[in-house]
Amino acid sequence: MKSQLNEADTVAPRTRLVNAAIEAFAEKGFNATTTRDIASAAGMSPAALYVHHKSKEDLLYLISKSGHENTLHAVHEAIASTTDPTAALHKLIHDFVILHASGPAAARVTNYELAALTPEHFAEIRDIRHQIEQEVHKLVETGVTSGAFDTPDPRMAAIALLSLGIDIGRWYHEGGRWSPEYIAKRCADMALRIVGAD
Repeated sequence: MKSQLNEADTVAPRTRLVNAAIEAFAEKGFNATTTRDIASAAGMSPAALYVHHKSKEDLLYLISKSGHENTLHAVHEAIASTTDPTAALHKLIHDFVILHASGPAAARVTNYELAALTPEHFAEIRDIRHQIEQEVHKLVETGVTSGAFDTPDPRMAAIALLSLGIDIGRWYHEGGRWSPEYIAKRCADMALRIVGAD
């Protein structure tokens, strides 16, 4: 009779370590988390961490890079989905918020532990963040130019729009009274008011 594998055994070691790091960094912060904390949560020995990842900072980099690349992809998809700036912005903020509310621990680590990255890794993440901000800014500018939006400062509006999703990592916890979908819809509606859409 075959023994049943538990859930930890069916997940690749690298992924188990990343998932454990997300939870540990979100709960304790990067600096207060030890490699032993991460390895233990992943059901592995501390030495095993270095078999799969270069360092604790390497785990943070992978988490942050993945989070930012997923966000940039969602932004590109929303903008490419329609020529209507209002519909594109509504979809963009909806999907952006879903990303953050569906994984609040990862969102918290991705956005609020950047100072712990090496200068090289930080520069790479900063470039992706800049691309995200530029895409949202261009969309707001397009809406203003077409007459769909009415805001005196498109760049400031873009920053405010991105804050709708980023800050979710600070306060949202699964099992609360609001679902990710509910939050996404409300934030998408608020986004249109921020840019003065009809």
